[in-house]
Amino acid sequence: MDPPTLDDIRQAEETIRPYLDPSPLLPSPALSRLLGFDVRIKLESLLPTGSFKIRGGINIVSHLSSEERSAGIIASSTGNHGQSIAFAGRQFGANVIIGAPADANPVKVAAMEALGAEVVLHGKDFDEAREWVEIEAEAKGYRYIHSANEPLLIAGVGTAALEATRQDPQADVFLVPVGGGSGASGYSTVIRALRPEAEVIGVQSEKAPAFYRSWKEHRMVEMPSSDTFAEGLQTRVPFALTMDILWKHLDDLVLVSDDELGQAVATYLWKAHLIAEGAAAAPLAAAFRYRDRWRGRRVVLVLTGHNIAEGKLRDLLARYDPFAT
Repeated sequence: MDPPTLDDIRQAEETIRPYLDPSPLLPSPALSRLLGFDVRIKLESLLPTGSFKIRGGINIVSHLSSEERSAGIIASSTGNHGQSIAFAGRQFGANVIIGAPADANPVKVAAMEALGAEVVLHGKDFDEAREWVEIEAEAKGYRYIHSANEPLLIAGVGTAALEATRQDPQADVFLVPVGGGSGASGYSTVIRALRPEAEVIGVQSEKAPAFYRSWKEHRMVEMPSSDTFAEGLQTRVPFALTMDILWKHLDDLVLVSDDELGQAVATYLWKAHLIAEGAAAAPLAAAFRYRDRWRGRRVVLVLTGHNIAEGKLRDLLARYDPFAT
């Protein structure tokens, strides 16, 4: 698997344009006041499935052969990748099966089913669901679409970074959640090529640090668990393609606690009037933990999705107050 190039990402932008409008990148005066630096938010949560993943789904499924589409598509997901593949499958006439963990977010499961996917709940976490999906794909001849080890998927996701460079050419720092690494791979590839003076920083949960450990130690490190509440960050195993890209292009990768993620969800709602799922709140959590690092700079927080279950949102709002100055 060759990593996508800037030209691949530009081609992906042409591919997805008929299906998606650009997501906005907007200033946040309230968060800027709280943090003490200029904050902009890339609102991927406003895309049709409520997540950035739809970009990659459209790009990769559009390139599948008629034989692959006829055979059916299978993927593993905690929800947003599954929605992206289900959305694209409906657009391009392919049946879709999604393997998700037994305790998958019910909002995301319902959304995948509404888009026409068959959802099979299997395993205690994303990686157990992924292992089941890989066995099914081999046994039944489905086209397996990995959530990260797919150059066309990463190229699609990277179109958000192309938009961001046009929407705000003065941005200094981009904070991006890291679950499977596709988003951070897309951003770091684009920013390194077009804005090498800017930084791309990945953010992961302390309770699911496989990519963090792997990036820091420059070797593939698997973890025994990934028990963060933020399902989009729940990876125990790093992925080869995205890890290679991050080793090459990412400026830094930092950790935040689940308490900080909960506070960030509350802060987005009460201070910026935005709904963010746990993984999408990771950049804001990092912005508060490391805020002295970015004084005087313009920082883009990539809000990757808003697909949080109502019960989880209520629980977080009851447990956590917003960040304060």
